[in-house]
Amino acid sequence: MGKFIELKASDGHQFAAYLAEPSGKARGGVVVIPEIFGVNSHIKQTSDGFAADGYRVVSPAMFDRAQRNYDTGYSAPEIESGRAIMQKLDWKQAMLDVQAALSEAAKGGKVGIVGYCYGGTVTWLAAAQVSGLACAAPYYGGGMPGFKAEKPRCPTMCNFGELDQSPTLAQAKEIAALHPEITAHYYAGAGHGFNCDQRGSWNADAAKLARSRTLEFFRKHLG
Repeated sequence: MGKFIELKASDGHQFAAYLAEPSGKARGGVVVIPEIFGVNSHIKQTSDGFAADGYRVVSPAMFDRAQRNYDTGYSAPEIESGRAIMQKLDWKQAMLDVQAALSEAAKGGKVGIVGYCYGGTVTWLAAAQVSGLACAAPYYGGGMPGFKAEKPRCPTMCNFGELDQSPTLAQAKEIAALHPEITAHYYAGAGHGFNCDQRGSWNADAAKLARSRTLEFFRKHLG
């Protein structure tokens, strides 16, 4: 089980982050960027999972810039409130928070980043804008089509659901076509949020396959 720590971004913003550490020596560091539901039980569980695989894991509370301690579930009203807070966030500031989380995760070695939904978009942007990343694995970033011109500077592997509407399959394939250097996987029968076992959109097979691919990707680029 992990614990919450405080991090400080380069602009002075102080924010919480969930830190999960491996039992033995870390084989690398992983930054986990949450969905619009904050660092909730699912994100903690996901972070603990990567720590069990040998990584020093840091999941930054990206929403602390708008509302401290934001942590919610998946009902329609909660999705709406999460979207409302997301609108208040600034992408440039998000990159500062990622950089601070990366510095903490780097105590475990080379650092990769993975993110889901909103976190998928942050992960895609970080691959292009944040220095020091060894690899990036965005999952179904709804905002990615708006940043399709961004060029990843580290090995990047994208996970998309074929039934997703944000981004749509056509948008996901357009991003992949624009960036032949990235790897893109498309999961049949999977929609937005397919990785989260607390959501109605959870797809067990797609989640398991995507996680195995992400772990293999981390093993290759982090250790």
